[in-house]
Amino acid sequence: MLDVRRLRLLTDLDRLGTIAAVAAVHAYTPSAVSQQLAALEREAGVALLQRTGRRVRFTAAGRVLVRHAAVVLNAMEETTAALAAVASQPAGPVRVGAHPTAVRTVLPAALVALGRDHPGLELSVSELDPIAVPAALRDRRLDVGLVQDYDVVPAVADPMLESVALLDERVYLAVAADAPISGLAGTRDTAWILSTPGTLCHEAALRVCRSAGFTPRARHHIDDFDAVLALVAAGQGVALVPELAAGPQRRADPDRQVSLIAVPTWRRTRIGYRRGAAAHPAVAAVVSALRESAAAFGGDIPAESF
Repeated sequence: MLDVRRLRLLTDLDRLGTIAAVAAVHAYTPSAVSQQLAALEREAGVALLQRTGRRVRFTAAGRVLVRHAAVVLNAMEETTAALAAVASQPAGPVRVGAHPTAVRTVLPAALVALGRDHPGLELSVSELDPIAVPAALRDRRLDVGLVQDYDVVPAVADPMLESVALLDERVYLAVAADAPISGLAGTRDTAWILSTPGTLCHEAALRVCRSAGFTPRARHHIDDFDAVLALVAAGQGVALVPELAAGPQRRADPDRQVSLIAVPTWRRTRIGYRRGAAAHPAVAAVVSALRESAAAFGGDIPAESF
């Protein structure tokens, strides 16, 4: 009989690449992880890993087991959800991960509704860049998380995760109101305000600009869109801003210190969770509350599913 916990270590090794990384995620020692994987090999009756010094590679049998382990772990998640559904009300801890803009806009109303309708839930929110959410879900540091992609940076399918649409947002080029700029082409020689390298928004800005035939010249690296818009208004550069972040600024800017020019790019936000967990009452309650809250922004956001 194959041990499910050891199967999880094997799939994590496939994802993370090294035994040391797996150990760090699970708060084990590398030696303990190696011992567990060796025990899994004995259970399987075949070699799963080839060891060369400190490095390991999967054997053909190891690759087969990794594929089947994903199916087993997803089935375990689905079983847990089915058992939880027997309870009359959603209850227990739920860890939610969201990017800063959603924490300020969509999340508050959802948290209020969940507290009112499901007082047995113990909600905990962590602010995370969307690029970090999939790993946090797989590592069980989150139960629900907002994941994103852009037209120019499409998401990569993950066999361990699934998601449902939350909202789509038009992306705008933000420029100072008095700047003689009418589109992306006019920013080729302009200073840019970009997100931190390694974030999804940073990569999206690079690709949007490159599709227009240039690489943006970064002056500032800022992740908070309110700060970005303030710097744009101060003439410190131009930036790409999604509708969820730009909407409040547009309503609160009667003097039009910032002009917003639509660019042919959309940002898509989805609610992610581990595959098989959709029917878990706590997960389903959070998903429902988030989608209801996002619908309230319909006047500013084209909330189209995809």
